[in-house]
Amino acid sequence: MAYVFVILAVIIVIIIGKNILIVPQANSFIIERFGAFRIAWATGLHIKAPFIEKVYKRVDLKEQVFEFAPQPVITKDNVTLMMDTIVFFQVFDPKLFAYGVANPIVAIESLCATSLRNIVGELELDGTLTSRDVINSKMRATIDDATAPWGIKVTRVELKSISPPQSIRDAMEKQMIAERGKRAIILESQGRKESLILQAQADKEAAILRADAEKEKRIREAQGEAEAILAVQRATAEGIRMIKEAGADEAVLRLESLSAFKAAADGAANKIIIPADMQNFAGIVTALGELTKSN
Repeated sequence: MAYVFVILAVIIVIIIGKNILIVPQANSFIIERFGAFRIAWATGLHIKAPFIEKVYKRVDLKEQVFEFAPQPVITKDNVTLMMDTIVFFQVFDPKLFAYGVANPIVAIESLCATSLRNIVGELELDGTLTSRDVINSKMRATIDDATAPWGIKVTRVELKSISPPQSIRDAMEKQMIAERGKRAIILESQGRKESLILQAQADKEAAILRADAEKEKRIREAQGEAEAILAVQRATAEGIRMIKEAGADEAVLRLESLSAFKAAADGAANKIIIPADMQNFAGIVTALGELTKSN
């Protein structure tokens, strides 16, 4: 009898041990009792009732990534493209995920295919190639609304690649080469234009500098002539003053004044100022004659 109790004790320990479960982090266990949903276990240590409860499904709550194979999509202008998508999603309700849809991954792939065809079918080829962000946003919103009853949150949808037919790729390549050639011609023309503008500006500045230099030269020449005339007049005035101080009479002073006027009139641009008392000019001439005779 003792062996029987030992065997029963061992069996009970084994049964209890098999029904003690640890749920890992970011996971959830769906527990059914008699085939009906009972509870969704969260992370931690749990014990299920033996024989009447079972773990129906182990649900991963981490964000998951699935890449779907390329599929043909027709644009609005009847161009067939091969496009593949990547979907990021996370389970937010383990119960809905376990009982909402039979195969969630296949369902999401089908949703991606249909929503992608609907969205791209409204765009032309050029719009499809340049509107990745718009397509991604619309697909994410559409798929997220459809998967919410399944306990799935779609966080992101990305178009991995867009492959047009070979003929379209060849045409696009030719267009690209032509566009680059056009840009090269435009840049070359702009370079020539800027060069001519810079040359014209340089010529203008050089002409202005030459004119300024000529102006400065003439100003300095005029100033030099004026200073020379002024120096001659000052010297003449000084000579007259010295003659006067030496006791010369009025006739000699007038003669020296006329000599000063003659020296001042040597320049072509000079003006001769004749004294107002021209009526005394005869007297000056007479005085000069007398001085000559006396000598």
